Amino acid sequence: MLINNSKKIVIKLGSTTVIDKKGNFKKSWVNSLIKDIKRYKKKRDIVIVSSGAIALGQSYLKIKRKKIKLEMSQAIASIGQIHLAEEFQKIFQKNNFKVGQILISPDDTEQRRRALNVRRTFENLFKIKAIPIVNENDTTATSEIKYGDNDRLAARVAQIIGADTLIIFSDVDGLYDKGNKKKIIKEVKNLNNNILKLADSKINSYGSGGMATKLEAASICMNAGCHMFIGNGNRKNPIKHMIEKKIFTKFIPKISTLAARKRWIVSSLSSHGTIFIDKGAANALKNGKSLLAAGIKTISGKFDKGENVLIVDEDNNKLARGLASFSSTEILKIKGRQSDEIDKILGYVSKTEVVHKDDMVKL
Repeated sequence: MLINNSKKIVIKLGSTTVIDKKGNFKKSWVNSLIKDIKRYKKKRDIVIVSSGAIALGQSYLKIKRKKIKLEMSQAIASIGQIHLAEEFQKIFQKNNFKVGQILISPDDTEQRRRALNVRRTFENLFKIKAIPIVNENDTTATSEIKYGDNDRLAARVAQIIGADTLIIFSDVDGLYDKGNKKKIIKEVKNLNNNILKLADSKINSYGSGGMATKLEAASICMNAGCHMFIGNGNRKNPIKHMIEKKIFTKFIPKISTLAARKRWIVSSLSSHGTIFIDKGAANALKNGKSLLAAGIKTISGKFDKGENVLIVDEDNNKLARGLASFSSTEILKIKGRQSDEIDKILGYVSKTEVVHKDDMVKL
C-alpha cells in the first residue's frame, strides 16, 4: 500500500473520531491510533489535523444545542481548544512522543509568504522529532466553522508540506456508490460529475462538513500530487485496519508532489525582484543545486521572504524562478558571503539556501 512508501503523512481526525456522544475525549481510540503511528512512523513525518475543539467546548460548558450562532461557536472553540490540546499532549507524552500545536487561519495557507512560514514551522518540528497537532484557528476564522470541518485545512496542510498521503478518518468506510450503498468505490482518478453527485449533505452532531468537503479536499490533494484516503475512524487501530482489510476510498493525484509545487511557484504572473548570480552559481543551478549567498552578485527590486524572484546569470540569461528564503534587505547583507557567515551577519538563525532547489523552477 502507498502508505508504506510515504515520507510525509497527514492524518485528519473528524470530531466523531476523537469525541464520543457524551462529549468526552476518546482516549482509548486515540491511544490505538498512536500505536498505529508507532508502527508506521519509521523515518516518516506525521502530522495530525484534528477537529473537536467546539465539541469539547460544548461538553465543558454543558451546551447541547447543535445550531449555535457563529460568534458563540468561536467563544466555545477558544475554551475547547485548550482542553483538546491538553488531551493530545498528555496521551502522546505517555507514549513518548513530543507534540506541538499549530493553529492555522485561511490566510496562512492561501498567501504564499505566510504559507512558506507555516511550512518552515512544520519542518522545524520534524527536525526535533515532534508531531504537529493542527487545527484551524476557530476563534478568528469563520469559514471553517461554517463549511470546512478541517477537511480542506488538512488538504492545504498536505499541500504546503509536500505530503505524499492524506488520510481522512471519519464515521464512514469511504465513498459509497449511490446505486449500491453497501459498495465502496475503491479508487478515484477523476473527480467528474458522477463522483461529485455521490457526496451527501449529511453531517454529524458535532462536525460541520460531510462527504462534500472531503471531495473538495480530494480535489486539492489530487492537484497537489498527494494521495488521499477516506477511511473509518470508528474502529480501533484505524490505520492497521484500513491497510489490512483494504476498506477505504483512494484518490489518485494527477501529478507528482514536486511537479505540483513547482507549478504553484510559476503560477505567479510576475516576479517581485531579480537575483543576479555568477558563473559558479549558474553552473550549480544547472546541476540541480540550490542557490547560495556566495554566488550572488547583486539584486534588483524590493521583495519579502517567500516572494517570487527571477534568477539571472552574468549574461542576463533568465535561468530560473523561485521563492526567496530571505528578503531583499537580508540578501543585500549576505550576498557573496559563505553560508556559515549568515547567522553572524543577520544576528539570528536562518536557512543557508537563498532559494532552495525545491522552491525553484528552471526556465
